[in-house]
Amino acid sequence: MPDVNQSFAQTLVKSLVGERGHIPIAKALPDIDLELAGRTHEAMPYTIYQLVKHMHYWQQFMLDHVEGRKPQMPAHVSDSWPVETGPKDEASWQQDIQAFLSDIDRAISIAETAPLHDPLLYFPGETIGGLLRNIASHNSYHLGEIVLLRRFYGAWPPPGGGYPA
Repeated sequence: MPDVNQSFAQTLVKSLVGERGHIPIAKALPDIDLELAGRTHEAMPYTIYQLVKHMHYWQQFMLDHVEGRKPQMPAHVSDSWPVETGPKDEASWQQDIQAFLSDIDRAISIAETAPLHDPLLYFPGETIGGLLRNIASHNSYHLGEIVLLRRFYGAWPPPGGGYPA
């Protein structure tokens, strides 16, 4: 891997994990229980559950492109948001969190090994590195909303501590 690619890969990994600008994403989600995940707040249009599902939807969409597949674009962006406000049970919620975090690991693995400047077959004008950066920034944006909701509900910081507090 050329030095520039390696440097960019290291930066991508930090962004995907959630360093530098916010709490690592893996620390912000696992302690959220069923009730908190589906709780609504008048100041926010989405629940934590809906945010995680939306983040995972686009993360999978972009990873499919990065891995050479051609996922179906939704008819409307609103189709990437679940209608239901909360998970059906604790087990399915924990599975949702683990699936999301596993795909972050998948993105990290790609960032560490792929030629990031390579163009994507079914996404004209985009590169592997560009879409991985998009995953990181999209997740960061919505993670901020999750942290805000947790603050509204008095559920911040998480048990392991939150950075920033």
